[in-house]
Amino acid sequence: MNQERTILTGVLQDDFQKLEAMFERTFDFTYRNFEINFSYDAVIVFLDGLVNMDRLDSNIISPLLQFKGTLCLEAAFPQELENAIFSAALNKCVTLQEVASGILDGNTVLLIDGFKQALIISEKTWEQRSVEEPATEAVVYGPREGFIENLHMNTSLIRRRLRTTQLKMESMTIGALSKTEIVITYLDGIADPGVVEEVRTRLNRIQIDAIEESSYIQEFIEDNPYSVFPQVLQTERPDRVVGNLLEGRIGIFCDNTPFVLIVPITFYQLMNATEDYYERFLLASAIRCLRYLFLGIALLFPSIYIAVTTYHQELLPTNLLFSVAAARESVPFPVFVAALLMEISFEALREAGIRLPRPVGGAVSIVGALVIGQAAVQAGIVGAPLVIVVSITGIASFMFPSYSLTGAIRLLRFPMMFLAAVLGLYGILLGIFFIVIHLTRLRSFGVPYLSPIAPFTLTELKDVMVRAPWWAMSERPHDTAKKNTSRFKKWLRPQSPNRKN
Repeated sequence: MNQERTILTGVLQDDFQKLEAMFERTFDFTYRNFEINFSYDAVIVFLDGLVNMDRLDSNIISPLLQFKGTLCLEAAFPQELENAIFSAALNKCVTLQEVASGILDGNTVLLIDGFKQALIISEKTWEQRSVEEPATEAVVYGPREGFIENLHMNTSLIRRRLRTTQLKMESMTIGALSKTEIVITYLDGIADPGVVEEVRTRLNRIQIDAIEESSYIQEFIEDNPYSVFPQVLQTERPDRVVGNLLEGRIGIFCDNTPFVLIVPITFYQLMNATEDYYERFLLASAIRCLRYLFLGIALLFPSIYIAVTTYHQELLPTNLLFSVAAARESVPFPVFVAALLMEISFEALREAGIRLPRPVGGAVSIVGALVIGQAAVQAGIVGAPLVIVVSITGIASFMFPSYSLTGAIRLLRFPMMFLAAVLGLYGILLGIFFIVIHLTRLRSFGVPYLSPIAPFTLTELKDVMVRAPWWAMSERPHDTAKKNTSRFKKWLRPQSPNRKN
């Protein structure tokens, strides 16, 4: 028997035995034998828990038992039976492998003695959580909908927002064992066809036994997998996906996960929140500037404290210098060691708060930080100024909309502290120099990571560090929407009414 492609023989007993052998030791493999018009032996096969039993009884079994027509034995499946079954999706197959694949997808398969085709009937169903507000990207203004673990529900959330035939959704399957369904979505006529083809190529290259989450795909398709900076944006907000599709980017949906991947991206996208586009542009711009300020604090504040207190005490005001010196008088460790201990402790408390059950996780992380910090100061292990520095740094790291960028900054903070301990402020400048060089060389599907600042494009700075008003952003980013860069007509700027004195 050919293991790659086993053709149905039309002998029901033989075909069913082969199918039963494929699902050996599978407790949820369910079937029912019956006769059609008391003349034709038939069997329906499905997996218990993946099929809607009420619809199975009313739409498939009942019409087949009531069928009174005469069937002509031939290779093709009889059209009369197809018309008798109440189902929107019917597909024919001729191999056992196709039958097994249909069953594993949650469908019901009908086999009839004498016919060399099987009928795959879509009556699948399974439990899923309802559409609710995403936990990782909460906003004050904007839609409260978030993606769930059902792929088709997620794509429908995009269809509701973009009611155009330009919205393309291409399906593929990845995973030899999981056979996870992947959907590539983009706007035809806006997205760069070359980037779309590159996304297809990179996804088709993935050869793995199973895909459990979209992060599996992310590591396979990044331009530079060894960089700490993410080159793929993850989101569970439909409105954020739609906003990026309108700018010529491409979304990658993965079944069984609420997180959608967006490519290509730039560094500034990771710093921009969805809510920036719902607030008035002045407030949104001020909040963005605040984020970039706290980006520097999250990355450099402990390093600057180490460098100044170790090598550059003359930079501190006299009163502050005396205060820091008094706090460090009884501390037995160098500043670098004390800062390292506090940072590691804070990161451990953060992770503990995430892993613990929700009712106690937040309390443990907050109370733990307060208790440990106060106890460390009283025991003379660290000084009070260092506790303040570590606390402000921890708060700053929560300012970023992208959790993956937060992880990159947290990771880079430690080598920056080491450089500060060895070379002082010169070490910090050296670390910043290497980070900037790395970022300028980084690409996301060919798009420069620091675009439009490096390379510099003056006309595209309206949505980077600050956000211009909507009527001023008439063009899409040229790096991602080369074919269609115009959003709307440029004369939409509001005009003040003429007033008579």
